[in-house]
Amino acid sequence: MKPMQPSEQLAKIVGTEPLPRSEVTKKVWAHIKKHKLQNPQNKREIIADDKLQPIFGGKKLDMFQMTKAVNQHLK
Repeated sequence: MKPMQPSEQLAKIVGTEPLPRSEVTKKVWAHIKKHKLQNPQNKREIIADDKLQPIFGGKKLDMFQMTKAVNQHLK
């Protein structure tokens, strides 16, 4: 996969270097798991912290919508 440049907001989580989409997704999931951002009652729901809110565009997002939101922050 072709490396993509993350936006300024996404770079706070994945770093400033260009990365393939798959690597970006892995790093975002690592951030979610490290900070326990999955809703315990509904594991598909991600509760955004301060770093994820500008990427997600809100406080909550379904894990299936996450990829779409993250892709908007890649060039």
